[in-house]
Amino acid sequence: MNRQIQRIGAVFALLFVALLVNLTVIQVFQAPSIRARAGNSRVLLRDYQKKRGPIMVGTLPVAYSIPTTDQLKYLRLYGNGPMYASATGFFSMVYGATGLERIENDLLSGNDPRLFVNRLGQLIAGREPQGGTVVLTLNAKAQEVAFKALAGKVGAVAAIDPATGAILALVQSPSFDPALLSSHDPAAIRTYYDSLLKDPNQPLLNRPLVSVDPPGSTFKLVTLAAALESGNYTKDSLIPGPASLKLPQSTHVLHNWSGSPCGPNNKTTLANALNISCNTAFAWLGMQVGGDALRTQAEKFGFDSSFSVPMRTAISRFPATLDPPTTAMAAIGQFDDRATVLQMALVGAGIANGGVVMSPYLVREVRAPDLTILQSAQPTIFSRAMTAANAATELHMMQAVVDIGTGSNAQIRGAAIAGKTGTAQTGNAAPSVAWFVGIGSVDNPRVAVAVVIEDAGGQVEISGNRLAAPIARDVIKAILGL
Repeated sequence: MNRQIQRIGAVFALLFVALLVNLTVIQVFQAPSIRARAGNSRVLLRDYQKKRGPIMVGTLPVAYSIPTTDQLKYLRLYGNGPMYASATGFFSMVYGATGLERIENDLLSGNDPRLFVNRLGQLIAGREPQGGTVVLTLNAKAQEVAFKALAGKVGAVAAIDPATGAILALVQSPSFDPALLSSHDPAAIRTYYDSLLKDPNQPLLNRPLVSVDPPGSTFKLVTLAAALESGNYTKDSLIPGPASLKLPQSTHVLHNWSGSPCGPNNKTTLANALNISCNTAFAWLGMQVGGDALRTQAEKFGFDSSFSVPMRTAISRFPATLDPPTTAMAAIGQFDDRATVLQMALVGAGIANGGVVMSPYLVREVRAPDLTILQSAQPTIFSRAMTAANAATELHMMQAVVDIGTGSNAQIRGAAIAGKTGTAQTGNAAPSVAWFVGIGSVDNPRVAVAVVIEDAGGQVEISGNRLAAPIARDVIKAILGL
């Protein structure tokens, strides 16, 4: 009998130990991730009991909280909400938080350990605790210009300060109104959210950061960089540029968008090939440089990497396996090439910054409720993609694209602008995609911008100039104050 009691006691002891271990794992190790879950209503309700800190662009609050008289003491509002939705995301009692509202939730809600001393001071002073402030890198004017220019289109814009990596514009279209997801009416929130989910143009998709499209001829900037870095080519190198090119080991014949040769006797200089976006010349060039060199060059610009801005970006891809015909297509931004608009802005920024690619970031600084700066962004180098000399050569070649080539709609009176157009076929029933990558100004680069329009409405290279270049031009003008 005593032995049976001892066995039962041992079983209960083991169960008690297991319970303690489980509680420890949940309350100590898993607690942070559980609290961070978007659907954790208990945490959300707790956070509504104190004033959530603002998200700022300059002196403009683009997300802020006001007091209410209902059970939830504060209501989250958004200044120009759809314009800044790619950055702020939303803060919802039903669907949790997204964007910076989620990533910076501890600071905004006042729960960040860095706010301990500030919370203690508020308690001693008898003041109600409140959250900290997040200050963004965005340029309000550039953001407004990009948002208005994208109205009625499906696409995205990203602009970067080449010298620092600071994101100056981050816009999606279509967008959504975060305020309608942050109300205190659960039924209205669900109705609006369902309408967003049913929209075939996916307004909840953060296009600048996660939507990947074939980059088309804007990828020729990467192919050109690889050619220059090889040491075997200069801007004056004479290369083949026939009207059509039969790809080796394939029955596929590649044509120029113009249907014509790119120069006399089916030859063209490298500079002219970029000016007129000669497909056959760059396909031939890509095969000469080789798939491995193209991949290495792409990775130096950020392809095959994910960035934390602090939201995590989708990975822009360059094909892992290539043969000669697919190398030719990848060299002109087709085949399995895929890129976010932020990634193509990084390509432009690296060229503009003397070949150095800076890691992109969206938060300039975070502050305590008393406006004490808790942390400021420290620009960091991602990689050296090119030598300074080759980057300068490519930058001036891109200037000619705008001055006399396919990018004429990006011209700005009184400023030297560099750029590259692109139109990519998606390989399915969807319309072609129009691109533009621009830099301003050439003599003092302060911005690199990429624009993608996901319905180019045609199959010709000039679509990038017609649809995307004017938007890039206006963003550059806003940044330069022109």
